[in-house]
Formats: sequence, C-alpha cells, structure tokens
Amino acid sequence: MQRRSTPGRASANKESSRSASPGKTSRRSSSATRPAGLSRPGIRKKAKAPVAKAEESSKQPGIRLNRYIAQTGLCSRREADELIRQGLITVNGKLITELGTRVMPGDEVRYNGQRLHEERKVYILLNKPKDYTTTTDDPYAKKTVMELVKNACKERIYPVGRLDRSTTGVLLLTNDGELAKKLTHPKFNKKKVYHVFLDKKLKNEDFRKIAAGIELEDGPIRPDALSWVDEEDKTQVGIEIHSGRNRIVRRIFEHLGYRIKKLDRVYFAGLTKKGLPRGHWRFLTDKEIKMLKMGAFE
Repeated sequence: MQRRSTPGRASANKESSRSASPGKTSRRSSSATRPAGLSRPGIRKKAKAPVAKAEESSKQPGIRLNRYIAQTGLCSRREADELIRQGLITVNGKLITELGTRVMPGDEVRYNGQRLHEERKVYILLNKPKDYTTTTDDPYAKKTVMELVKNACKERIYPVGRLDRSTTGVLLLTNDGELAKKLTHPKFNKKKVYHVFLDKKLKNEDFRKIAAGIELEDGPIRPDALSWVDEEDKTQVGIEIHSGRNRIVRRIFEHLGYRIKKLDRVYFAGLTKKGLPRGHWRFLTDKEIKMLKMGAFE
C-alpha cells in the first residue's frame, strides 16, 4: 500500500525522487514519483489503455483442448499435448494437431476413435498416516497415499499440495484442477494448523521468538498464531500458518535447535479430520465443496 505524503513534503523534495520500500514497488508508486516537470501545463496527457493480454485467454470462448482431455481423466495436460502432436485426437471428426486449440460445449472429442467425456468432479478428504508419500506415482516410494484411496472412485484423482512422508493429517484429493490450483498457488495461501510434538520442552524464550517472527535462509517467517496444546506439556505446540514454503513448520523449530518427533496437520482450508480415523477417507459434503469453491474460509 502506498503511503500518503504529508502536506509540504512534496515541495520540499522537488529535486529528489522518493524511494519506495523494498519489494513494494507498484505501477501506481512509479507514476507517483515521476518528476512534475515532465508534464507541461495546458496539455492533457492521453490515458494509457489497460493491458488486457493476460486476460485474453480467459475471455475466449470454450476451453483449451488439452485441458478438456485432462478433465476426462485420460491423462495430464502435458500428456494431452503429446497426444495432439501425434495426431491421435479429433474434434467433431477433424484431426487436430495444433496446440492451443479450443473446444466448445457439445463438441465431440475422440482419442483413437473413442469419444471422451468430462469426468464428474470428486473430492476426497484423507487422514494421512505416517510413512506414506504424497504423490500419484513414485517408483522409489514404498507406500503412497493413492494406495489408501484406490477403491474410492474410478476417476483419476491426485493430492492437493504435499505433506512430508512423516507428516500426518488432513489431505485433500480431487480431479478438480481449478480448485487445486486455487488452494495451492502461493498467491492464495490458505490457513493451515499443525499439532507439533517436539523432542524436548520448548523454552518460553524460544516460544516468544517464534511468535514474534524469525529469519530463515529463504526469508522471514512469522506464524499467525502459536499456542501450547497442553500447559503441562511444553513439548506440544499448536501453530497456525498461511505460508506454503517447503517444510516451513519443521524448519522453524529446527532453526532454534528442536527436532519435530511428530507433525500432524489438523486443519487445511476450512477442512478438519474430526471423526476420521487415521488412514481412512471420506467424500466431502456438498456444503464443504461449496465452501471451497466460494473461498468461504481463511
């Protein structure tokens, strides 16, 4: 947010340009700091037309062919591009080899002569147990979360975000690409709450340091909230955070010399694992799905 200058400050600094705060420059601030002598009296500046290139694709009718194919559950978007290049996709009987082609509702898309239909959207909540890798396919992983939901549906679902192999708790799986992007993109950091079990008691001094914010190798981090889970047991801490940085919770405590023995995610984007035993899953309710799509959560 740009700070307003106090009266008289601009005139006192006509010959010096104001410096912006690091990391907070914007188009508005750059135009506001332009020397006043550049504009001549009596000449009205022509307003610049808004840049719309970034929005063009979203305003075009229909959706991209590779996205449609991915939504049918046949393969990923990248794999769909390869099928298109190989000449294996037709739209309304016409062979398509050009990437970026868009399709409209009602168009007949076929792969090797077989018609493709868009999958129904599936939303599954899993209480992830320890020692399961959050991936759809890893030849080096002994166990993956997909094994726990393999009989849940015929649709091709995948985990939303990642949890370390040793981290347990709330994990969402879906085939809704738009929602997955909304929940995992750094721009839309969503609230996460973790129950932390440490290898030793957390000192009050370190508790205050974490609550106030600490500096890590990739920048400062400050939790939204920090609390004792049990006042009698200083090895258990509850931490609320929005950051999606890699292993952020573990790194916070490791920075101060603590080792996390157990890390359990109890809340993610409005979802909890209440009443769901470890290793079990359930479908989201209509109310939960609507909440996620509307973003009616922190």
